[in-house]
Amino acid sequence: MNIRPLILFGLVILFGSCSVSKRTTKNIDKSFKELPAFKQGFAGFMVYDPEAKKILYNRNGEKYFTPASNTKLFSLYTGLKILGDSVAALKYTIKNDSLFFTGTGDPSLLNPNLPNSPVIPFLKDRNETLVMVPPVYVEKHQGPGWAWDDFNSYYSAERTPFPIYGNLVEFTFKSGKEKPEIIPAIFSDSIVISNMEKTRVRRELHSNIFLFQNPKKEKDFTQNVPFHYSAETAAALLSDTLNKPVFIKKKPKMDFSEKIYSIPVDSMYKRMMQVSDNFIAEQILLMAAQAISDTLKSDIAIKHMKKTHLKNLPDELYWVDGSGLSRYNLFTPRTMISLLLKIKEEVPEDRLLSLLATGGHSGTLRNYYKAEEPYIFAKTGTLRHNHSLSGYLLTKKGKLLVFSFMNSNYTIPTSKLKEGMEQVLLQIRDNY
Repeated sequence: MNIRPLILFGLVILFGSCSVSKRTTKNIDKSFKELPAFKQGFAGFMVYDPEAKKILYNRNGEKYFTPASNTKLFSLYTGLKILGDSVAALKYTIKNDSLFFTGTGDPSLLNPNLPNSPVIPFLKDRNETLVMVPPVYVEKHQGPGWAWDDFNSYYSAERTPFPIYGNLVEFTFKSGKEKPEIIPAIFSDSIVISNMEKTRVRRELHSNIFLFQNPKKEKDFTQNVPFHYSAETAAALLSDTLNKPVFIKKKPKMDFSEKIYSIPVDSMYKRMMQVSDNFIAEQILLMAAQAISDTLKSDIAIKHMKKTHLKNLPDELYWVDGSGLSRYNLFTPRTMISLLLKIKEEVPEDRLLSLLATGGHSGTLRNYYKAEEPYIFAKTGTLRHNHSLSGYLLTKKGKLLVFSFMNSNYTIPTSKLKEGMEQVLLQIRDNY
């Protein structure tokens, strides 16, 4: 057998591949240099081939960026490592004729965006007196570095030990009607007509008084506003739903011997990752902290993850919340790559890709990165002047690559930045 032709053929393939790689790198460099989207901002982009264990492209991969909702990838990994297959709904114990229960941070109770929780039927069927026991430690309602004036926005729902209704009040204005329909109805007595500008409903900062106006009565309109949480508010909402009293008993220490579970974790992860639900992301950290320490404090979960499952990342993590609302978070593209590789190694591919937003098809990527064959499966992250996209890219040759594309300090519309990012990502898709 003459092996010379085979050797020559192998060399042609090798050098041809190197030539394609160099040409692609050169073209991407040109895109960063010439496209208006990248003229004034600062961009970091890294692509890694896990099969070849090779970095295909690196631009500022070691630099820090504000990740925004890319932070949710860390919340996802925290949940995957700590929470198991189902969400713990609440803990309880029975003493004499009373059922004492406490929250676990489960976000699913009466949440319209998640499957039904068994907590309501469970509590409805009990004959004991229901007593809610607030935790000794209560996390601050808003995370470190959150914009304080976002408290009225749906994406800033408070972090709480016993969430209910997603910690939001829904106001629906119907055409021709002055006052809105309100869910939960218990807040119907807490609205006041006002002469505000810009927004239809605005809650007072430290109370559940909602100011509203409805200048355009010809259109239907819905607005979700976070309510201000307290144990008393949660107990009142639960009592109203159950049609029986729920009492509050503050105890310095109490052992809860029983636990019930609510929903499959993936239903929670999908909502968080695909539509970037901040509330769920924050509650995941609280639940994880409670699972490992019996205290609902986000920082406990973050420190635990950094000391154990994330201790070998290439760069130090500046990680302070679950959602990415905080500008205190700072990650590098190569750290995002390292995290994505960990997730890929531990989660079956079909399950993993189903959790993420898909370019042109679902979630925050429904209207972007469209293609006949989906090629982007990723998490977006946007704060003003900051936009990131990190996840997995499927090439035309069928390779699943890992990438992180992070941008900061740009002043053009984010839609224009995404057009530039798409041109770069398509070059990766078409040439590897």
